[in-house]
Formats: sequence, structure tokens, C-alpha cells
Amino acid sequence: MIRVNQVRVRPGHSEGDLRKKAAEVLKIPDRDIIEIRIVRQSVDARKKPDIFYSYVLELKIRNEEKLLKRFKGKESQVCRADEVNYRFPESGGSVRSYPVVIVGMGPAGLFCGYFLALHGYRPILLERGKCVEDRQKDVEQFWENGILNPFSNVQFGEGGAGAFSDGKLNTLLKDKDGRNGVVLDTLVKFGAKENIRYEAKPHIGTDVLCEVVRNMRREIIRLGGEVRFNSQVTEVRISNNKVEGVVIGGTEYLPCEQLVLAIGHSARDTFAMLYDKKVPMEAKAFAVGLRVEHPQTMINKSQYDCEEPGNLGAAPYKVTAKAKNGRGVYSFCMCPGGFVVNASSESGHTTVNGMSYSGRDGGNANSAVVVTVTPDDFGSTHPLAGIAFQRKLEEKAFAIGKGKIPMQRYGDFRRRVLGQKGDISNGDNENRHNENGNNKDTFLPQCKGMYVWADVSGILPGECNMAIVDGMEEFKKQIKGFDRPDACVSGVESRTSSPVRILRNENLQSAVQGLYPCGEGAGYAGGIVSAAMDGLRVAEAIAMEYAK
Repeated sequence: MIRVNQVRVRPGHSEGDLRKKAAEVLKIPDRDIIEIRIVRQSVDARKKPDIFYSYVLELKIRNEEKLLKRFKGKESQVCRADEVNYRFPESGGSVRSYPVVIVGMGPAGLFCGYFLALHGYRPILLERGKCVEDRQKDVEQFWENGILNPFSNVQFGEGGAGAFSDGKLNTLLKDKDGRNGVVLDTLVKFGAKENIRYEAKPHIGTDVLCEVVRNMRREIIRLGGEVRFNSQVTEVRISNNKVEGVVIGGTEYLPCEQLVLAIGHSARDTFAMLYDKKVPMEAKAFAVGLRVEHPQTMINKSQYDCEEPGNLGAAPYKVTAKAKNGRGVYSFCMCPGGFVVNASSESGHTTVNGMSYSGRDGGNANSAVVVTVTPDDFGSTHPLAGIAFQRKLEEKAFAIGKGKIPMQRYGDFRRRVLGQKGDISNGDNENRHNENGNNKDTFLPQCKGMYVWADVSGILPGECNMAIVDGMEEFKKQIKGFDRPDACVSGVESRTSSPVRILRNENLQSAVQGLYPCGEGAGYAGGIVSAAMDGLRVAEAIAMEYAK
């Protein structure tokens, strides 16, 4: 197989067009191409509106060696394809008295459980929330009536926090061992579309991701694993610095020798329990900010020079800047054609997230605009100080919004942050005036959950608010209109990643023997794919322990 880079074809092309273009690049007849595989597809919009798809392809062709010699010195365009063959450790070896127990059924727990079950280990998966079908009902009811189920919501339940997001699958992790490819192949096997294997910014969509999660769970059970919902682990029993079991719901004891903690970034009560058990952990940096909404047509125009991009789909973006006070500010979890969602998991607290369905066909684009915060901002060196910091912000958001998502127009937010005069406008007024006093058409927020117009500038610390305003001023240079006065800002975005890291060694175990911190909640991942890859790594580590 050979790899060919930068094969450029216009959107809406056929497979035959792609084959013909690849042959043209290689200067061979297209009949010499025996097999073609897309490795990567990205959008080249550098000379918009003249837009292309740029492909990396792997091809099986006649006379490969001869062709490679002809392109010697031009390996940046044509080279031999590197094959990465993933291998899970061989089964066998020692026999354990009890099955592996996995706590949490987000991407890390699901992938750890699936690969252990696939290789005969029959794990037990414990999830404090409900199965994804019932969880969807609880979430929809919360968005409709505001009554929160603390055990079944956007954060807790089968699929984890990522189940109610855009289902973004990009990761910055190196993949020399092939785990990224295995994760994507597994998602396709259970219902995701084939194109997630090669798109530069792949996504599944909340609607499809929930189906994929359900199919994975069913296969784990078919392979001999056990899945238990409504089963919160309230205690980890430790003896002689070794795991000996867990307590479920305060009463039921389940013995185990190997315990995977794939608990997610919002399992605050579990972090507190582990701290009391003296499991080593530390506070870590994360980011906080606000959701910002714009009309999707505005983003399309900026990125693709057209409001309706057709086959290209709703345009994404990524923006970064450095504020005048030195803080980094950037977009996070950008959702084209998406919704702002109430993602709360504790009574009296409000936090928001972004979500898109697979079609990404909503009228607004949204992303979090966030600022990095570190333990220096938390006011304490305690390992759980970041959680306390999050809670204070979420309590403010709840109070300001009176239990609903607090929403504000950016022009009003900016004036408040800069200390300028002006009342909070009625954001639903479609004949608002812009800052120059001219009549201006505007747009409405797109939310899952009730919202209320309020003073969002009262949520975050002043330094963070100033960093966001500085960032918006820089972002308008990258995307025209990003700082438009009628952009909608809502808060608070506080669950970008875990505020805690549960320490582990090179064997992926805690100092407590048999305890495997895993995934985003434990501080070792930052999204669906990286969490799934970490779950796979932990499954490998457990298999190697069995092989000893």
C-alpha cells in the first residue's frame, strides 16, 4: 500500500472522481488502482469561495515499488503506507477470585468493559444512573419542567456526560499503537457512520451516540459481562493498601481485586469518598467560561463564504487568544447547528453545555468561550478545591437565573464587565438597537431547558470576565461579527474537564493496589475518544496482570 497526501477534489464528488484525481496525482491510469481507502478528509477553504476536500489516501496499485522509486525525494506527497496493527494482550495466566469491577459507563468505562468482555474476562459494570433509554426520558423531562433527577441527568447515566453533546471524536493524542483507530472502528461497528474513520473533525451527534452506547452495552452482556444500573458505589473497601471490594448504595457489598474508577468529571461525592479513604489525588487546572451563540449562517459565511454550504454541512470553528491579563481564552466544544443545554447535576446549581444532533441543522452555532483556571485561583491547596470553586460559580448561575439558564446579549455583558452604563435589554425584542443606535434584526437563543434574560456578568470572577471580553475582541478578527452585540452568552460552563487527578503509576494503578483510575474524571482524558482510548489502555493493563 502507498500513501498519497493532498488529493484535492470539490465537494459533491463521486468515488470515481476521487479515483481519477488520485491517478492524476500519481500520473498513472486509474485502472492501475486496485484498492482505495480514505485515511483523512479535511476542508481546504484557504481560497474561499473556491473550496475543496483535501484527502490523504492509501492505495493498492500495480507496480508499487516502481512508483515509489519515481517519487523518491517527494515523500511528503507519496510514500509507503505505515501499517499499525493493534493487538490486545493475550488472555490466560493467573485466575482471580472475583471479576473485574468497573465503576462508570461513560466512554472510558464502556470501552474498558467491552474489550475485557471481548477477551473473556466477564467484567461487572456499575452505573449510578439509568440505561441510556430511560436517561433520555429523564433529561427531556428536566429540560421541560426543570425538575432535576440527581442520579439521571446530562452528567450521570449510561454513556456519561459525552452522550449529551455533539459526539465530537477528534483528539490530539498520538496513536502509534492504533488505539484511536480501534475506538473509531468499534463505534462504527455499533452504529456510527463510516465517515468518522477519516473526517478531520469527526462527530456522531447525540441522537446516534445514544444508540451506539446501547448497542455496546448489549454486546457486553452477550459476551458474559454484567451491567448494573442505579448502582452507585458509596464506598471502596481497602485493606493493607489493596482493594478488597465496593459498597453499592450504602448496603450491598461486592468483593473484587481489580477496580476501575471511570467515574466521570462530575462524580463529586465519589471524589470526596476517595479522599476520605486517603487515595492519592491532586487538584488540577481546568477551564471555566460562558456559552456563546451566533447564527449558523454567519459562521458559514465566515468559514466558507456562503450562508448555505450544502454538502459541506454547518461550518465549525476554533478560536484562541491571549487576554491582556495574561490568561489564555479559547473556544471549547463548538457545536455547529446546535443547542445550549442545561447540564446541571446538583440541586441549587446551574451549569451549561453544548449539544448537536447528527444533522447539525439547528439555526445557531454555539461554543464555550473559556478561560484556564489553576489551583492558584481556587484559594486553597486542598485536592478538592477545584470542585468547591466550580460549585460557587454554579450556585451564582442558579441564583441569577432562578433555576433557569441565565442568558444575556453580549453587548450588555460587555458593558457590564467594562463598568459602562446601560440597562439589561429584553433579549427577546426582535427590534433591538445596536450600539450605534440603528435598528437591527436579531436572533433568539436555541436552548434545551428553560432560560431567562439576566446579568450573566455576575457569575465569573472579574479576571475571567475581562479575559472573555478581550478574547471576543480578538476573535472578531478571525470571524467577522463574532463580537456582535446581539450574540447570546449564557452560563456557567464549568465542567470542561475534571478538577481532580487521581494519581496512578506506570502500570496505571493507584498507590492502592488493584485500583485503576481511568478516563476524564480521573484526570487522564479530555473527550470521548481520549477517554475511550484510556479505557482501552486500562483494559490492556488488567489483561497483562492476569497474564502474570
